[in-house]
Amino acid sequence: MTTVEPCPADRHRTHGPRTLPVDAKRWPDVAAVPRASWPVRTVTEAVLNHALQRLPLRVRFADGVTLGLGGPLIEVRDPKGFYSRIGTHGLIGFGESYMAGEWDAPDLVGALTVLAAHAADLIPPRLQRLRGLWAQRQPGAQRNTPDGSRTNISRHYDLSNKLFALFLDETLTYSSAVFRGFPADWPLLPTAQHRKIDSLLDLAGVREGTRLLEIGTGWGELVLRAAARGAHVTSLTLSREQRALALNRVRQAGYAGRVAIELCDYREARGTYDAVVSVEMIEAVGAEFWPAYFHTLDERLVPGGRVALQAITMPHARMLASRDTHTWIQKYIFPGGLIPSTTAIEEAVRDHTRLVVTDRDGFGAHYAETLRLWRERFTDRADEVAALGFDETFRRLWTFYLAYSEAGFRSGYLDVQQYLLTKEDPAR
Repeated sequence: MTTVEPCPADRHRTHGPRTLPVDAKRWPDVAAVPRASWPVRTVTEAVLNHALQRLPLRVRFADGVTLGLGGPLIEVRDPKGFYSRIGTHGLIGFGESYMAGEWDAPDLVGALTVLAAHAADLIPPRLQRLRGLWAQRQPGAQRNTPDGSRTNISRHYDLSNKLFALFLDETLTYSSAVFRGFPADWPLLPTAQHRKIDSLLDLAGVREGTRLLEIGTGWGELVLRAAARGAHVTSLTLSREQRALALNRVRQAGYAGRVAIELCDYREARGTYDAVVSVEMIEAVGAEFWPAYFHTLDERLVPGGRVALQAITMPHARMLASRDTHTWIQKYIFPGGLIPSTTAIEEAVRDHTRLVVTDRDGFGAHYAETLRLWRERFTDRADEVAALGFDETFRRLWTFYLAYSEAGFRSGYLDVQQYLLTKEDPAR
């Protein structure tokens, strides 16, 4: 460690532990700092400090000690809590430490982007090989069985339609947009979301008379665009809140005769369709059920039909390393979720369907911009979020989630793909 004099611009900052008011009943694991033993805390501090001092960051502790090669600032206000949580719960503890206010960053995305880009450097290779011994395992209660999926989906998507409306644009589209150029401005987001939706509908060949199945309704913008083309749409969702609002939007648009929105698991789908579209739903399926998911796409599609799939992806080696561990995102944002790799998707299609991967296009930079716009909107409307009954811990949780996700795409740790899957028609 090296003690340094604070930068002039930072002299006004107050250092020292800061405890945020945390509702212990709602956030028990955030309110209580883990009782990490002295050896655990000491080893954690040594390992982390060794890694941090070699990163393009500036990590400043409450006593004025600063580590790093320079770059985005991380202020550790409560080192004891910071090291105890990370030493006890790993990356889950890192996120909970932010929720508790034990550390902060003026440029949170910048700091998290550096950490994401150097994720492999944070833990020594010898300790990485022991990951299975210290990393938490995914809880069995979050398995994406039909009942488990309903619970998992409800925990995120049924929070409040009003909450999502505060930071999404008027289309209420909760997936990556496609922009013409960067940086993107908020007024351009609805058009960029329509551009994304239209590209998927074009990919699937949706037109007048098409029988379309959508797996994962969201708040209904895609079904509205498809119905406007003259398609007959069946859309499946497990979110009661989303279904209620989507149905209302369909009725107001005058498409009730062309659109059915069912509270239904993808495994319960029936019938056959000319096209299937699924936008960023595979991330909620879980590796155990990827075969069932892709089998459903195959079974529901007529010979000669087309599937348009949009999926967030991560590198295959990182997916394999993390697929059985419990993460902060799974604990607090998407229980039961797992981001696949392109390799995993293409192997599942090959091994469990008669479908063929015909085309794939990645556009991760567009997701980074989409998330930036959502995050800025969420921050600007923090008072309105609070007025809905969401406390400061929740707001820090969601700020971290949006910034963490944006950093994943900016660093290249994450990407997003549009796939075209086709099914040969033997009669042709």
